[in-house]
Amino acid sequence: MHDPYVLPEGLPVPVDDGAADHLAGSEVPDLVLPSSRGAVNLRDFEVLYVYPRSGRPGRDLLPGWDDIPGARGCTPQSCAFRDHSDELAALGARVAGLSAQTLDDQIEFAQRNRMPFPVISDEWLELARDPGLPTFEVEGLTLYKRLALIAEQGRIVKVFYPVFPPDRNAQDVVDWLKGRST
Repeated sequence: MHDPYVLPEGLPVPVDDGAADHLAGSEVPDLVLPSSRGAVNLRDFEVLYVYPRSGRPGRDLLPGWDDIPGARGCTPQSCAFRDHSDELAALGARVAGLSAQTLDDQIEFAQRNRMPFPVISDEWLELARDPGLPTFEVEGLTLYKRLALIAEQGRIVKVFYPVFPPDRNAQDVVDWLKGRST
């Protein structure tokens, strides 16, 4: 069994494959999706962090999960955004997390980890089509690659991709936002 809250040593580091290069300057779709807090419109968030798939304590990972660069770390990434949520709010950033997992998975994850913001389900991969978020395949599943977007007035102004280590992503977003406000 694994502990989804702990990043193991020696995880492979993802490389920038250019799959998110087109996102900066794109519009965030005017799209309503289900979340742990009810239906939400993606345009209502300044920070959207995207992750492949959260784990559950006591459940095995997908085969080879730790060998896929950038796959492991969804729970540490999300918990870091949770822990920085007050600071992000003070910077004027409304935050949401998103993956291609089912709504039931997202609700369980958000409740277990006491997420103070919506955790969105995009199980139909709407964002893979518009604006074209990068994905990968594993065990017959199509999942999003890990990234974070910052939007201003519905336009993506900053893309964090690839994200590594995932538990540092929230601090990187805070630092970038602070740099914009000075």
